[in-house]
Amino acid sequence: MTSTTPRTRLGATGPETSALGLGLMGMSDLYGPADEAESIATVHAALDAGVTLMDTGDFYGMGHNELLLHEALRGRDRESVQISVKFGAQRGPDGSWLGYAADPAATKTALAYTLRRLRTDHVDVYRPARLDPAVPIEETVGAIAELVKAGYVRHIGLSEVGAENLRRAAAVHPISDLQIEYSLLSRGIEPEILPAARELGIGVTAYGVLSRGLLSGHWRGDRAVAATDFRGFSPRFQGENLTHNLGLVEQLRAIAEAKGATVAQVAIAWVASRGADVVPLIGARRRDRLAEALGARQVELTEADLAAIEAAVPAGSAAGDRYAAAQMAHLDSEH
Repeated sequence: MTSTTPRTRLGATGPETSALGLGLMGMSDLYGPADEAESIATVHAALDAGVTLMDTGDFYGMGHNELLLHEALRGRDRESVQISVKFGAQRGPDGSWLGYAADPAATKTALAYTLRRLRTDHVDVYRPARLDPAVPIEETVGAIAELVKAGYVRHIGLSEVGAENLRRAAAVHPISDLQIEYSLLSRGIEPEILPAARELGIGVTAYGVLSRGLLSGHWRGDRAVAATDFRGFSPRFQGENLTHNLGLVEQLRAIAEAKGATVAQVAIAWVASRGADVVPLIGARRRDRLAEALGARQVELTEADLAAIEAAVPAGSAAGDRYAAAQMAHLDSEH
């Protein structure tokens, strides 16, 4: 793959980065088994293709993902890569979810461990994975601002935050970007959150652009799901919901095939078409899936294409919430 990924900036104040990012979560957690050697090879292929935004979380595999990223970046120019890290999710040794901690002490402690695992002296974007319900957002952002001043963090990001808390956070310190789910099947940010982000000069790094694989064009209704794959519990992958959602995918497939593209490529290109301030995160775990996703760069959607896509997969047409009820309750963006 050649280095042809265009460049952009995360919001008005964030770092210059690639206009596509690589989300590493599935290489360690939540989507079933992954091959570590293939994961590292996929990171290398992304870097060689000009993808420099690497998104991880300290709770992905309880530190495994950061260790994997360190290994993948060994021998590479650290300053040419933008590392985005989410923190705050608390997990037990069995992988259970215990809540969120983003008070100032927890924030700084988490970063200390992250820097050690990544073996770097700074993180390019640091963000709480969710709001800590016991801590005002001003305190969390203020703590990260102190880390920025000390040189350990370059930029502050947020994740799954609603419009009101975006404004509260931005009043404390400039926010580079909001990481949030955004896809043809998840368009909840459009009425209020996206306009607020744009008003504040905050970029959007969009995860779930393929809706956890539903929009990949490769998911089958009879696919067996590993016990460690959270899609086995995700409402959109259950029973009649799955049947309905795969029907939407088939309508999208007809549009994609007419353009000589795949479903995944059209779905990614649609997210990229939402604006120069929206950076899709690709969750590829294998080089073949990465290569397919990067092909979205060559897909140009005309106004007629966009109208056809809108008709095939209208806003709000997905069946089922994007998370199970317990996880939805933690999303400030959904309140």
